[in-house]
Amino acid sequence: MPPRRRRRPLPPLPVLAPGQLLDWTDRAHWSDRAAPCRYCERLTHLRDEQGQPAHKACAEEDGARRGVQAARAYRSGRTQA
Repeated sequence: MPPRRRRRPLPPLPVLAPGQLLDWTDRAHWSDRAAPCRYCERLTHLRDEQGQPAHKACAEEDGARRGVQAARAYRSGRTQA
């Protein structure tokens, strides 16, 4: 039998500072018409990936919150099918 090949360790994940999580430099994330943010209801020209009005900071905060909730659900075995 040939010897087993060892798997290479995965490279470490990059450490991202706040404000580096989402890249909204694409023109699709901008609208000439201001609308209320879906999270804080203040006016914004930015649009998220679904085209909904959202500040980048608000969307990052919501994404972080949902990530924590998903991790807790996974650890407790309460994941949805």
